[in-house]
Amino acid sequence: MAETYARPRFGAPREPKTRANPGGGLVRVLDYVTGSHARSIVFLTIFGLLFFLPGFFNIPPIDRDEARFAQATKQMVETGDFVDIRFQDEVRYKKPVGIYWVQAAVVETASKLGLQRAEVRIWLYRVPSLIGAIGAVLLTYWTALAFVTRRGAVLAGLILCSSVLLGVEARLAKTDAMLLLTVVAVMGAMARVYLAWQRGEEAQRPAWSEPVIFWTAMAGGILLKGPLILLFVALTIIALAIMDRSAAWLWRLRPGLGVLWALLLVLPWFVAIFLKSGDAFFSNSLGGDMLSKLAAQESHGAPPGTYLLLFWVTFWPGAPLAGMAAPAIWRARREPGAQYLLAWLVPSWIVFEVVMTKLPHYVLPLYPAIAILIVGALERRVLSRSWLARGSAWWFAIPVLTAVIVVIGAIMAVRHPVFLAWPFAGAALCFGLLAWWMYDDNHAERSLLNAVISAMFMSAAFYGIVMPAMKPLFPSQEIARALRNVVCVGPRAAAAGYHEPSLVFTTGTSTLLTDGSGAADFLGQGSCRFALVEARSERSFAQRADAIGLRYDVATRIEGYNFSQGRAISVAIYRSEGTR
Repeated sequence: MAETYARPRFGAPREPKTRANPGGGLVRVLDYVTGSHARSIVFLTIFGLLFFLPGFFNIPPIDRDEARFAQATKQMVETGDFVDIRFQDEVRYKKPVGIYWVQAAVVETASKLGLQRAEVRIWLYRVPSLIGAIGAVLLTYWTALAFVTRRGAVLAGLILCSSVLLGVEARLAKTDAMLLLTVVAVMGAMARVYLAWQRGEEAQRPAWSEPVIFWTAMAGGILLKGPLILLFVALTIIALAIMDRSAAWLWRLRPGLGVLWALLLVLPWFVAIFLKSGDAFFSNSLGGDMLSKLAAQESHGAPPGTYLLLFWVTFWPGAPLAGMAAPAIWRARREPGAQYLLAWLVPSWIVFEVVMTKLPHYVLPLYPAIAILIVGALERRVLSRSWLARGSAWWFAIPVLTAVIVVIGAIMAVRHPVFLAWPFAGAALCFGLLAWWMYDDNHAERSLLNAVISAMFMSAAFYGIVMPAMKPLFPSQEIARALRNVVCVGPRAAAAGYHEPSLVFTTGTSTLLTDGSGAADFLGQGSCRFALVEARSERSFAQRADAIGLRYDVATRIEGYNFSQGRAISVAIYRSEGTR
């Protein structure tokens, strides 16, 4: 079929005179929203909220990383010490202070606005991740405008927004969504400078906007996760310098003033933590945390190729199009835009595949480059028509597999299949099926939009309904609820055998993590005390209680599943005699 407009080169976008895929309600919506930048931004923001808000408020704290980050921030708010990072009495010197500051600002603001018990509401600690995820989607749109049309930029934002991995990170109170925002800002600013140099545009009066965005976002990324952002930037620059045999364009980023500005932003806290802890932070974060990942000392080791296998799930629904676009992207690899995006993507991906420690979110900052590459091929109508096109069945296969796994899991966990989620799951299946059946090279855009809607219904079903219903997976929440319902004032707790960070976050910083004997001693030291004893520690608790003459009874028992350790647990809440 003849194209309706000339194929744009990567890095030289032009608006089509006619829409690429006429017909279809979803395509007509896209026609409308891409009529202006303002409508495009509002559309992507609304879509981001539709994707990320289900479950955002009512999924309990997730062990272990989210609960650790939230608890460390909570202690900053409680103590007023915004330099040191601690989990109870232990220092937490793995990541810099950036995410803790942002989370603390949200919690403090909510408290001042009158929100009761703001410090224990986990959704407040997730707000920075929500902002980071939506901001990353909008910055992907902004970055993509340097490579493709406005319509294509919106599609790139939708691909990233609907990806499984970003949906997970947007709901976790961790660093990764905010890091993604800073990386996309850095790479988008650098792309504009690089492509202007490739087009031969004069730099006699270069704009300040790109250098300011670049160096400010760089500083933000360093405060969030240390030198990791430098890896993406450095590998991209090295790859481009090798391919172009020049890196003269870097001077347009004003590196002299830029480095000074970045240091001005990051040095105050690094100096403050050095004065407070000596070299403990640097030895723990660089020597302990970072080097341990190289040697897979965090028990997350996996062979090379793991990320490639995970990609087909974590980047769904964009993954099928990535496979179809791959041959065309390879043919366009020497075009300036494709060259830049591949320099962003390939070297860092290889490094992550080689490093022993494998966690899915490590490659998240590379997903915007993939989304833009896909859209570049889609706009030029050069998606593969070979056997790769059969990958469109993946748009239907993922909703089917997810529905089956979730129903089985729900029956095992809560003894019923969560019927309330079925209408949303059914809609996800229908749109996934439409995306598969409608797919051909001339209607790829329409199929993509149907797949995105399928992903939105899946998100609503899984995060909004199924996850909050899985109460046995969140025993800490049930334990905290039981302690809130006691009659005595100011209950204190000690836990034996169940020491997950979410328990500390939900029951209080003062919660003592001990063994069965220690829990018995704790219970005998005063009134309004409760011992949270897991079944495997009950024998030592009872023996110590008998030895010291402790009189106690069982307030309640919480049955659940500790998914961090992969085993069922039973936690008895003991109270000293006379405590209510």
